[in-house]
Amino acid sequence: MNKDLVKAIETEAVFDHVEMEKAADLKWHEHPTFAGVALKHLVTGKKTEGKFSSHLVRIKKGCEIGWHNHAAEWELHEVIKGEGQCRMEKRNINIIYKPGVSAVIPAKLVHCVQAGEEDLYLLAKFVPALL
Repeated sequence: MNKDLVKAIETEAVFDHVEMEKAADLKWHEHPTFAGVALKHLVTGKKTEGKFSSHLVRIKKGCEIGWHNHAAEWELHEVIKGEGQCRMEKRNINIIYKPGVSAVIPAKLVHCVQAGEEDLYLLAKFVPALL
């Protein structure tokens, strides 16, 4: 089922309130800071008046999105494939990421996400929009 969900996300149309785009047609954008991390921008802030954004995130096995925070954005992770972990500083929280797990990360909370022994795919949603 997880493989099917990733395939559906990459091939089905994504409504962005202005036009329809297929996620499979969207380009992967390598993260400028974290090696092995790439994003597909499914819904951008330009299309939602800055209120919301959604991104398909791929973290290659053994790689991570290192310690960081978002000054104003709340973040929701929905794990769709692979395994790893999300650690949150100051709250001493370590969430094991596997398909079906979701995590809410408040604005300003320093966190990191690490992929395990296979690539980790998640939907990352931001309010207000990240981009």
